[in-house]
Amino acid sequence: MQALLGLATMLALLAAIITRRLSALAALIAIPIAGALIGGFGLQTGKFMVQGIQNIAPIVAMFVFAIVYFGVMMDAGMFDPIIKNILRHVGNHPTRVVFGTALLAMVAHLDGSGATTFLIVIPPLIPLYDRLRMDRRVLACVVALGAGTMNILPWGGPTIRAATSLQIQVTDLYNPVIPAHLCGLAFVLLTALWLGRRESRRLGAVASNGIELGVYERQLSDEEKSLRRPRLFWFNIFLTAAVIVCLVWGKLSPAVIFMVGATLALVVNYPNVTMQRARVDAHAKAALMMASILLAAGSLMGIMKGTGMISAMAKAAVAFVPQGLETHIPMVMALVSMPLSLLFDPDSFYLGFLPVVAEVAKALGVPVVQVGQAAIIGQMTTGFPLSPLTPSTFLLIGLTGVELGEHQKFTFLYAYLVTLVMALASVLIGLYPL
Repeated sequence: MQALLGLATMLALLAAIITRRLSALAALIAIPIAGALIGGFGLQTGKFMVQGIQNIAPIVAMFVFAIVYFGVMMDAGMFDPIIKNILRHVGNHPTRVVFGTALLAMVAHLDGSGATTFLIVIPPLIPLYDRLRMDRRVLACVVALGAGTMNILPWGGPTIRAATSLQIQVTDLYNPVIPAHLCGLAFVLLTALWLGRRESRRLGAVASNGIELGVYERQLSDEEKSLRRPRLFWFNIFLTAAVIVCLVWGKLSPAVIFMVGATLALVVNYPNVTMQRARVDAHAKAALMMASILLAAGSLMGIMKGTGMISAMAKAAVAFVPQGLETHIPMVMALVSMPLSLLFDPDSFYLGFLPVVAEVAKALGVPVVQVGQAAIIGQMTTGFPLSPLTPSTFLLIGLTGVELGEHQKFTFLYAYLVTLVMALASVLIGLYPL
């Protein structure tokens, strides 16, 4: 009963968001509450919601102060020289722009944080895409592909969770996957080239209709000029580099890093208290919108976990493994891993669903490590930037200005193809049978 209720709740949530029947915020709050009440949990639903919100509070704090930090950097003009240099190298060549976007996303995701990647990559590229009149869905797609594929790294959340739940060494899990991982990254770059060339053809048709695509300098308003701090460019670069290094270092909470970074950015760039307050007010709307989405996502996961719907769904799914499919369990896992990102959050999948599947596979003579290797090439790796169950997805679409449903429809096929390429490569190098 709980499994069916959980499935119905998640399908209703996805349908409401994709079809735009409800906003993401309304869907994330209303539909899970309805599911819990139908399941008879009554007043306990509120406790589940609070627990979920408490679990996600540090992430919300990080996002809020990260938005303020990068907002101040934009106000101070730190990205202006960077954008000019990128424009100087790529000119009016969408193919180069999209390819560079993929490379930048891969490099930025070396720390394993999707939120950090999106905050580093997207803000400076938005003006470039807009100036060239490029489709923002391409930006969201390519950043998602680059970050998602890099999320397989051994210090990434999915790989660490898989190794922990299966009680195997991270190196034993990841190292054999390296050739397949490299194939996936190469395919992402090829996809970026193809998308870039497609944009070139589209923009060529636009240009032929008399619209000038040449690079231009955006005229700043008097207020924007008053906020620019060109003399503090190197300080801002150093501060941003320090923030990134601290994030990669991993010894400090990201929330603390961005709180300190935002404070220093405000105090140094705008010593006047009135200007500091004005800068916070200027970015408060974006921070509030993102915080509300993240808190709603925390409420969703609190309900799904507290009611047991997620765990019941995981256990029920295992019962559908047909006889004779034993040796193909890893390949089946690889094929469904990416789409399952839309139904299971990483904790529920890797700590609830995966151990059960692995035990079934082990009983049937299939090495447990193969199941784990198949899972990490899709579930919350290539799939995480499309899943409504991860807060960073909403950061991605919020920064790019693309609706969640549009992003999923545009990106899903490309992300799934990356997983398929890695699955095929895994078979070819002998990780598991076809």
